[in-house]
Amino acid sequence: MESTITVNSSRDQMIAEFHRVRQFTESLCLPLQHDDYQIQSIVQTSPPKWHIAHVSWFFEAFVLDHFNPAYKPFHPQFDYIFNSYYYTHGMMHPRPKRGLLSRPTVGEVYRYRAHVNQQMHQLMESVVEEEWEELAFRIILGLNHEEQHQELLLIDVKHNFWSNPLKPSYRDDLKSIPAGTRETRWVEQPGGVHSIGHGLEGGFAYDNETPQHKVLLSDYRIADRFVTNGEYRAFMDDGGYREPALWLSDGWALLQREGWQHPLYWEQRDGEWMQYTLGGLERLNSHEPVCHLSHYEADAYARWAGKRLPLESELEIVLAQQPVNGNFADADYLHPLPAGETGQWYGDLWTWTASPYAAYPGFKPLAGSMGEYNGKFMSNQMVLKGGCCATPAGHTRASYRNFFYPDERWAFTGLRLAEDA
Repeated sequence: MESTITVNSSRDQMIAEFHRVRQFTESLCLPLQHDDYQIQSIVQTSPPKWHIAHVSWFFEAFVLDHFNPAYKPFHPQFDYIFNSYYYTHGMMHPRPKRGLLSRPTVGEVYRYRAHVNQQMHQLMESVVEEEWEELAFRIILGLNHEEQHQELLLIDVKHNFWSNPLKPSYRDDLKSIPAGTRETRWVEQPGGVHSIGHGLEGGFAYDNETPQHKVLLSDYRIADRFVTNGEYRAFMDDGGYREPALWLSDGWALLQREGWQHPLYWEQRDGEWMQYTLGGLERLNSHEPVCHLSHYEADAYARWAGKRLPLESELEIVLAQQPVNGNFADADYLHPLPAGETGQWYGDLWTWTASPYAAYPGFKPLAGSMGEYNGKFMSNQMVLKGGCCATPAGHTRASYRNFFYPDERWAFTGLRLAEDA
């Protein structure tokens, strides 16, 4: 379901959207057993219990506490435990140790969520009209924040379960992946001066998507689908992981240190390639898009193929010409699909770009602690665009800027090719 909530929405619409998003988070946790809520397999992941508490903390810290001076936190220590990285707000429990928090219990975390829901409902009904616009903005920001954590919860659960030798499945009832794919089609895009970034067209956007500004590009073409598993296997079979000339220096050093020889979640059993999915371990489908790649792997494949990764601006310009629909979390595959006739632009996989995550000209972060949301991460990371099969529908747009470090690959990340025309 695509959200159309804005600061001008009615109170009833805002209340309904608040409860819809909050309920979807809890629905993602229904397949989990009690013990699953506690696991943190690597530093990048967080336990499901922490995710569902943190998104409640966001509303408590930045909405309830702001609009109600008499508000008393549910628990005096939760502000420390469930703060993620807002140092201007206060200190926080170390991220690598989130998996050590056996208390609060799962039951207490759900009681915390229920308490925040009830308090937020009351606030939305009772706040004076003069404060409604600011309240609405903070609620919309909090809901978009929670939708980000819905995706993070799924990709973290996937890594947590994959780390278990039993390779358990998150769900056994996911939709079957269609068979077959098709040849790549190339979209020609003329160069010149173009506008990128979020402008005045309305709707929600994060501060890092602003301001809208001009870029100068040369003519280029971009693939309308992702590189497939079969195509990536050809790169592997041709010695792609053994040829230093294909790799950025940091990527080659990482390969030597970690011993990577294939994408994350691939393994060979009895001479056959298998892939771990949220539905368990399955035979590798050569027609599906290759996923869980680092930026280094995506870049190396592009070099091997005689192409390159698209610039952020190049991809955004083409995305802006496409309808925002695709294989999102709501489609209930939770895995990328082979390309259809209309191409793959939104959903399926986040597309690595060749652009570093940096501030746009004239960028100004949000005021106060909420300004820590995006701006302070503009260092040593790369931009990804388009959303993925674990992204809630309605959450992404052409100007949306996701970002990861180039060595990270536990998210649903993939690659499409580009070249100069």
